[in-house]
Amino acid sequence: MALFSSLSERLNHIFSKMTKHGKLTALEIKEAMREIRVALLEADVNYKVAKDFIAKVSELAVGEEILKSLTPTQQVIKIVRDNLIELMGGENQKLNVSPKPPTIIMMCGLQGSGKTTMAGKLALKLKKEGKKPLLVACDIYRPAAIDQLKVLGKSIQVDVFERGTQNPVKTCKQAIEYAEKFALDTVIIDTAGRLQIDEKLMEELKEIKKAINPTEILLVIDAMIGQEAVSVSTTFNDALDVTGVVLTKIDGDTRGGAALSIRSVIGKPIKFVGVGEKLTDLEPFYPDRMASRILGMGDVLTLIDKAQEAVDEKTAKEMERKFRENSFDLNDYIEQVNSLKKMGGLKSVLSMMPGIGGKLKQLEDQIDDKMLEKNKAIIQSMTAKERLDPSIINGSRRARIAKGAGVQVSDVNQLIKQFNQSKEMMKMMKNPKAYGGKMAMMRKLMGQ
Repeated sequence: MALFSSLSERLNHIFSKMTKHGKLTALEIKEAMREIRVALLEADVNYKVAKDFIAKVSELAVGEEILKSLTPTQQVIKIVRDNLIELMGGENQKLNVSPKPPTIIMMCGLQGSGKTTMAGKLALKLKKEGKKPLLVACDIYRPAAIDQLKVLGKSIQVDVFERGTQNPVKTCKQAIEYAEKFALDTVIIDTAGRLQIDEKLMEELKEIKKAINPTEILLVIDAMIGQEAVSVSTTFNDALDVTGVVLTKIDGDTRGGAALSIRSVIGKPIKFVGVGEKLTDLEPFYPDRMASRILGMGDVLTLIDKAQEAVDEKTAKEMERKFRENSFDLNDYIEQVNSLKKMGGLKSVLSMMPGIGGKLKQLEDQIDDKMLEKNKAIIQSMTAKERLDPSIINGSRRARIAKGAGVQVSDVNQLIKQFNQSKEMMKMMKNPKAYGGKMAMMRKLMGQ
């Protein structure tokens, strides 16, 4: 389940009911606001935050201009969206960069929040942006914490500075000296966590902060802990004056209230969100994009960003040429599957499509990334000639391919049918007039 999927579904239902009314009365808007408030509370949004949000939206929504509007529901949705954006911080907040390298980023948070993994994700992201990061292992209490960071560092080819169970303050100072000596421009410090907040933890973090004067202090919060995220973030902020928040596990079974509450409660921006288990699953937090996702409007800009990361310019131009010439083959299908995987999978892509996000839960049974992998295995069992020209694949060839891929012949038949339909679709999109115009084109695509 994606972040906000339940809330998105509820809000879309509320707005759908409003649309049926046409023009709205003040009473109908009041009832809708009550339902939205309940939806926010059920999504684990802090009570005061939800109350203040609804009060502000209600005041704007019952204005004379809205009530007399020809599209009142759309106006209300816009008000809700604008205020959601404001609630979450207004605009994306980038990492602060020190005028004199290295930039020092101190990661803090409770044990189990995903802090160490997030340090690795951030290091990889910065490396891709041309930075030279250094990971520093300062969690000397959790068993295997140092080893975990070393494994992460090795997998992304980023140096890890560690001095075993030496005092973390001393390790931090030595790591900064190391970074300066080898011209590493960013130092990411993985500090110790605890299962719960205690005085010893906070004193150590304060000592580290005082000793190294970090450029950023990023608080890592597990989005799945719900309203507890507010009290955790408040305590850490009071002690350390954090500069930003990173939300992890937002791809899990979470209601998302933390994302809507934290900024309002502690006044610090959410800078990143972890959207999966892979080290590449880290996204900058854009309040406007997130608000659009919540309201089922999709997130086309993030989708474009992911597509640009997944497909290089040369490949994109080649695919465009093949589209124009209707010359796709099954090798291109494999390329598309690989690109989808890089973008987070089919569910992730669909969640960012306008009109889909709020309905994703209903479509879960029809969305299966494993099917894509099965089709990929079928294609890989074909000869080079068969991939280029599937029309030559007769009954005996289909039986051989099915056996090689470990699937049924019916699976091979289904794949070839889907491929042929895709080719036909491209032909029609290229020249819809030849198929009797748009309506005829749609009927043909629907098999009517």
